[in-house]
Amino acid sequence: MYNAVICRYHEIAIKGNNRHMFENQLIENLRYLLRAIADLRIAKVRGRIWVARKDKQVFQDNELAEIRRKLSITFGIESFSAVIMGPANMGFLRDTVASAAGTFFTEQFAKRERVAFAVRARRSDKRFPLRSKEIEIDIAKVIDREFNRNSGLYVNLNSPDVTVFCEVRDEFSFVYFDNEKGPGGLPVGSNLPVLALLSGGIDSPVACNMLMKRGCRVHFVTFHSSPYTPPETCTKVKKMADILNEWQRPGKLFFCNLAELQKSIRDICNPRFRTVLYRRMMFRIAEKLMARCGAHALLTGESVGQVASQTITNLSVIEDAISTLVLRPLIGMDKNEAVNIARNIGTFELSSESVPDSCTVFAPDQPATAARLDKVEHDEERLGDYEALLDEIVESCEIYRGESIQ
Repeated sequence: MYNAVICRYHEIAIKGNNRHMFENQLIENLRYLLRAIADLRIAKVRGRIWVARKDKQVFQDNELAEIRRKLSITFGIESFSAVIMGPANMGFLRDTVASAAGTFFTEQFAKRERVAFAVRARRSDKRFPLRSKEIEIDIAKVIDREFNRNSGLYVNLNSPDVTVFCEVRDEFSFVYFDNEKGPGGLPVGSNLPVLALLSGGIDSPVACNMLMKRGCRVHFVTFHSSPYTPPETCTKVKKMADILNEWQRPGKLFFCNLAELQKSIRDICNPRFRTVLYRRMMFRIAEKLMARCGAHALLTGESVGQVASQTITNLSVIEDAISTLVLRPLIGMDKNEAVNIARNIGTFELSSESVPDSCTVFAPDQPATAARLDKVEHDEERLGDYEALLDEIVESCEIYRGESIQ
C-alpha cells in the first residue's frame, strides 16, 4: 500500500550555507545504494528526502523491504517512514486511514481487549481549511467509526498502541504508521577519504564504521605474512571489507605481505621491539598507499593500554615514523563499548573467528611497553635499506575491489 518513503535528517539540518552539499551527497548515496530498484525518483522537498517511483505506483513488498534495509545503513538519515501519498485533501486522508489502518488495529486487538490510539497531524500549507488539531479530531472519528470493537478503542496521546500520522503539504498529503531509525551522522563522501589499517579483529572494523558515520569514505589496507599466515587470514579480511562496504560506495582493500620484512626484523633487531617495529613499518607502507586511493589520513582501531603496542609511549614512537595525520576514534573506549558497536554493525561474529594475523608472527614473549625512540631508530638503521623493501611491498600488493582480488 506504500508508494513513497520519507527520509529525515538531523545533523545535516543544522549545517549553514553548505547544507545543500550534504543534502546532495545524501541523495547521490541513496541513488547508488538503491540502484537495484528500477525507476526510482529520489529528491529533496522542503527539508526531507523522498524516495518514490517515477510513476508513483505502489512498491512491491520485496522492494520496500530492500529500501528499508538500505536506509537503515545510510549515514545521514536520522529516521524514515514508508508512507501513502496522495492529493492534499481530507477525502484522501479519510479514505487512506479507513483502508490502511485496519492491519495495525487488528494486530493490537489480537493481543489485548482494549487498544489505545493517537492521531498526529501536521499541516505545512496554512491555506488548508483545517488546522492540525482539527485534522486529528476528524481522523479520530474515522478510526472510531471504522475500527471500534465494542468500545475497545480509546484515545491515549501519551502511550498509544497505534499512532496514525497525517501530514498535509501544499502539493500533496500523506499517511504513515511508524518511524524507523536510521544510523544518523553525515553522508559518506561529505568529508575526505581515509585509509584504514584493517585487521580481522574487533576494533578496526568499528573504527572504519565510525569514520564512515562522519562522512569519510574508507579504503583499507591489511597485512599478512604468507607463508607464515594461512590463506584464511586474507579471506577473513575480505569478508570484513564486504560487510563494511555495505555502508558506503565500496573502498579498495590493499593486501601487503610483510613476511620478508618481519624476517629481517627477527634476525637483526631487539626482540622486545618487534611489535613496535612492525607497526612503524605498517604505517610507512600505508602512508605510501594513500596516494593510490586519494586518502588524506590514516585510520586505526587503537585504544590506549589495550595491548603492548598501544601504551602512550609506544603509540607516540609508532606514529613518529610518518608525517601523516592518524585518526584513532576508539582511543578512549573499553573493549565492551567496541564489542557493542561491532554487534550492531554486523562484524562481531566474523571478528570472533580465530585466524592468525601478521602481528603474531615471530611475536616476542615480552614486548616492550615503553620503547625508547632512539633505540628503535637505531635498530631500524641496522636493517639497512628497508625503504627499498617497503617500495617492493607496495608495488606487489594485491587489490580487492569487492568480488575478487584484481
